Amino acid sequence: MCSIMGYCGSDFNIAQFEAGFRQTVSRGPDVSRVVDTGMGLFGFHRLSIMGLTPEGMQPFELNGDYVVCNGELYGFEKEREALKKKGYTFKSDSDCEIILPMWREYGVEMFSRLDAEFACVIFDGSTREYVAARDPIGIRPLYYGFSATGSIVFASEPKNLVGLCAKILPFPPGCYYKNGVFVRYCDPAEVREVVHDDLDEACKNIREKLIAGVEKRLVSDSKVGFLLSGGLDSSLVCAIAQKKCSTPIKTFAIGMSEDAIDLKYAKQAADYIGSDHTEVYMTPDEVIGSLDEVVKMLGTFDITTIRASMGMYLVCKAIHERTDVRVLLTGEISDELFGYKYTDFAPNAEEFQKEAQKRVRELHMYDVLRADRCISVNSLEARVPFGDLDFVKYVMALDPEMKVNKYGKGKYLLRRAFEDGDYLPDEILWREKAAFSDAVGHSMVDYLKAYAETKYTDEDLQEKKAKYTHAQPYTKESLLYREIFEKYYPGQGEMIVDFWLPNQSWEGCKVSDPSARVLSNYGASGV
Repeated sequence: MCSIMGYCGSDFNIAQFEAGFRQTVSRGPDVSRVVDTGMGLFGFHRLSIMGLTPEGMQPFELNGDYVVCNGELYGFEKEREALKKKGYTFKSDSDCEIILPMWREYGVEMFSRLDAEFACVIFDGSTREYVAARDPIGIRPLYYGFSATGSIVFASEPKNLVGLCAKILPFPPGCYYKNGVFVRYCDPAEVREVVHDDLDEACKNIREKLIAGVEKRLVSDSKVGFLLSGGLDSSLVCAIAQKKCSTPIKTFAIGMSEDAIDLKYAKQAADYIGSDHTEVYMTPDEVIGSLDEVVKMLGTFDITTIRASMGMYLVCKAIHERTDVRVLLTGEISDELFGYKYTDFAPNAEEFQKEAQKRVRELHMYDVLRADRCISVNSLEARVPFGDLDFVKYVMALDPEMKVNKYGKGKYLLRRAFEDGDYLPDEILWREKAAFSDAVGHSMVDYLKAYAETKYTDEDLQEKKAKYTHAQPYTKESLLYREIFEKYYPGQGEMIVDFWLPNQSWEGCKVSDPSARVLSNYGASGV
């Protein structure tokens, strides 16, 4: 990961800018730089992943144009060769160095050409204007606000903007900002034409596209590792990668010290694929002791996101402290495409599809946010194969009648796609889904709830929750998270649209806790 920041106006206070920018130095601890564009400031904290030489340091400049970009541009070599034929020269092997030449050649059309996870801000020296853009899913973070004098300010995280902007909001994924307006250039959740492939063809395409998504994310000039929960999604990513690598890949799993159910299945998957596997244990005291830091780094009060971040944060912390791995592949974004436990209650295929579209469009506030912050705060880079654009667009376009769970097994298409090829043992491939926020020993959630009970009386809850009109806390646990959030991000609750919960309008989903454990179909999940 890297951290970017752009103050888009000449009325800046450089000391204030630098103070805000320092808040995310962990995203890019290798080297930092702030540049005056002549009409504002660009800041860049570098985590060297591609093009490790000093020449790969940003901001990049080209004849008065500047850019800062936090991203991985997959297959950039082909675009770079095409740009060389047009007369452009390059001083580094950094993928992001192609952005300014592409801007010169294609303007805003360049964003649709990128196969990338990215967030960038460009200063066009000829027009004296700023342009910003973010990848279609929002895998790379970007936020914005306006200074007291009206200049727009962009940054990788909201903590960069606290004190600088009165209101901080997430930059909408799949959009670019130009001339004061946001323009959507890509919505991967939108389906213009339904794909009616039969079951065999659909599974074949799912398999091939996911394999391609993993393969392109293995390319790195730094060492790569894998988060392995023992569930279907992360296990598939690891299994595909191991088949593509000639030496054992490095996998990492975490579990509670008392009932490490996750470690059991993660080890089974690791043993089967032959990875170099590391187990990390966390204690109840570590969970409670890390809560304040986790909410601060996340910049959210969402219950599910915080629960699921506890284990992810602690395992990434261990990876950072004990290894030289710099890049981590993860299993996020599968649930939004293929279904959660609660989407089994979808009344019909059309409603299933609408829910998938909603979840994909909101990923940047929930699972993708969690993965980014837990990994980047530990000076690592996240890559998400299930977020590959070609893969996402294909799965979203499949006939929803095929995706809805009529098979007696959630995520049936994904499981069937990898039934052949000796990727995983049947016990992992066909195991019931267990949510990561629940499954880290199951007891972890109970510890958090019990801790919240010690902080507030019933009367405290009623009194304190009344302060909030947006996403009002409704349990002692949610109040605890909101109060920590407000300590670091006062008055910025609108960054998160609401609590992540199952679709409350569906029969069987009217629950007050986001845990899949409260659903009637949870069954043997996580056992």
